[in-house]
Amino acid sequence: MDDIVIIIPAYKPQKEIMMPFIKSVKEEFKHVVVVNDGCGQAYDSFFEEIERQDFIVLKHYVNLGKGRAIKTAFNYVLNNYPNIIGVVTADCDGQHALEDIKKCAQKLRENPDKLIVGCRNFNESQVPLKSRYGNKITIFTLSTFVGIKISDSQSGLRAFGKTIMEKFMQVSGERYEYETNMLISCKENNFQIAEVPISTIYIEGNTHSHFNPIKDSIVIYKIFIKYILSAISSFLLDIALFTIFVNVFPDFSINEIITKIVIATIIARIISSIYNFCINSKLVFKNNKTKKSLLKYFTLVIIQMFVSAFAVSELFKIIGINSTLIKLVVDTIIFIVNFVIQREWVFKK
Repeated sequence: MDDIVIIIPAYKPQKEIMMPFIKSVKEEFKHVVVVNDGCGQAYDSFFEEIERQDFIVLKHYVNLGKGRAIKTAFNYVLNNYPNIIGVVTADCDGQHALEDIKKCAQKLRENPDKLIVGCRNFNESQVPLKSRYGNKITIFTLSTFVGIKISDSQSGLRAFGKTIMEKFMQVSGERYEYETNMLISCKENNFQIAEVPISTIYIEGNTHSHFNPIKDSIVIYKIFIKYILSAISSFLLDIALFTIFVNVFPDFSINEIITKIVIATIIARIISSIYNFCINSKLVFKNNKTKKSLLKYFTLVIIQMFVSAFAVSELFKIIGINSTLIKLVVDTIIFIVNFVIQREWVFKK
């Protein structure tokens, strides 16, 4: 098959596993690109043997990471194979069956504008605990904080059309986090994800994998952390502005004091809300449709205030405990719900 290029990044691979695997791939696909990701001199003869067998071998002088290896291969393919449909990336450790690679290639032919992901069944008994729970953590955080539904977030078996390849060349990430950033980029660029069920293969309990499911999934939390920091800084700004405004003029009567408090509260809240909107728009959700998003944002702020007031008062009537404690619980729930609404409606691209 010459309409699809197979990309295989490799870092210190098990030679007895990788060689028969890539040979079987070469029997089905005409173009196979292997990336030697700085494996060192001990592997030079191995990759030279691969090159003699009509594989394209790209070499990093030092280890730059899987993300950089994939980008290096993307760049080579886009420059040298202008007429292909796209590429399939597969790991070098024997986890991906040839039939599954062919399935992903066929799915790409049918859906060249989608990211194709080969998805394993993590409920099977042979799945190592590190991989099983690491994947579940990543699935949960992707779904909660990014809004991406996928059953195998860590799969290295993926297929990309040329348009998506070009876009993903600009996605940040040099190591395993790059594969997670691809999924986030799909959300940001409205690329659909198509799943292909594949075999669940782990050789020697996956002990040769260099992937750390917790460390390499932390990138997803950055979005929510930014959102929290934005909220905290907005709150501090609101308090600071209120303190300044309420002390600008001297007060002569109780009515003037109350009036000043109301005016200071309103002005401080307007300014802090605009600040919060700008931070969320530019840094958290990265959306530039300011006018439309601004209207949605303040609509949400007004609804949030009414919902909070209603919920706290009604729960106080029912439960009868401290109203501040009730408000703390209610506003925490609203805070999380607001994140999802801002992501999916206010700042949706």
